[in-house]
Amino acid sequence: MNDDFAARVGDILCGLEAGDITTYGEVATEAGHPGAARAVGRLLAESHEEWPWWRVVDATGRLVPGAENEQEKRLRAEGVHVVRGRVARMEQR
Repeated sequence: MNDDFAARVGDILCGLEAGDITTYGEVATEAGHPGAARAVGRLLAESHEEWPWWRVVDATGRLVPGAENEQEKRLRAEGVHVVRGRVARMEQR
């Protein structure tokens, strides 16, 4: 992907409000690259807190492997209900 894709992803994520949840696939599609969910994940892994990465989960609501505790802490602080490493009753944007 390119810098335009990264900028679009950043804009999408910065448009999320506290408590909003989205998926990697939804972000990719909204950025104009359906099917690029892994590219979104890679971009977030490299963003180093530049964007609110904790508001993005996989299609099943699962939290980021290896960062589950931090993500859960941040989501709970925003009022999101997390059960066994997944966002409970995840609502699509």
